[in-house]
Amino acid sequence: MPDATTDHIARAFDLRHSFTTFTQRCGGSRVSTMIDHAHDLASVRDATDRLLTAVAKLDNASVAEPSRLPGWSRGHILAHLARNADALVNVLRGLPMYASGDARDADIERDAPRPLDVQLADVRDSAARFQEAGAVPGDWSRTVELRNGVTDSASRVPFRRWVEVELHHVDLGIGYELEDVPEEFTEREIEFLADRFAGHPDVPPTRVTDGTRAWSTGREAQTPEVTVTGGAADLLGWLAGRRDGSRLTVSGGPLPALPPL
Repeated sequence: MPDATTDHIARAFDLRHSFTTFTQRCGGSRVSTMIDHAHDLASVRDATDRLLTAVAKLDNASVAEPSRLPGWSRGHILAHLARNADALVNVLRGLPMYASGDARDADIERDAPRPLDVQLADVRDSAARFQEAGAVPGDWSRTVELRNGVTDSASRVPFRRWVEVELHHVDLGIGYELEDVPEEFTEREIEFLADRFAGHPDVPPTRVTDGTRAWSTGREAQTPEVTVTGGAADLLGWLAGRRDGSRLTVSGGPLPALPPL
């Protein structure tokens, strides 16, 4: 089972260092690509459909079982996904994402024990509300505010939701693994997570590569001290806190410990 800790979970979703473009490194080259919010909205819809189809095969007992996230049942994840969709609707409308951190946590705890049919309806209906909010014409270059004072471009919000749906589908532990997520998502999330630690003083200069593409992270340096090599799914799992990195090959030193930000 992939390893996941609270800090690693936070690292995967706290997208405070994000921009209206994402940068792809392929063999050391950097290519800037504009965020396409409409494309990402469609990707969110597809990812949600995959999740709902898979969850519909469960029963009430399995929804109450532990997920891969410490302290959370599968019901907690489903409740979080529904409330997160509504929270991102608030963001797009210029409202506070959550009333408070305590209110967010209380809502998840309240909704986690619900039966499967109620969970499915809530995830489906909240996802539809998010799609409706995303279809409203507006200035997608505007700055929006999320939790804890984090700000970002509105154009990044659909990708944020895509991250939530894909990684939490994996966290349910029902047969959907990081190897199953779309290749585009994997590459973009590796890029983002590598960029999050770029310049971090506690992370050595590190080259991350799947053998074809390469990303850099950690302290700035002319050359990397450490090279981490592995399949894209294993790289994503390590960076997102879903895997312990034991299947990665590391040269130049030990596998870097990635601190929370």
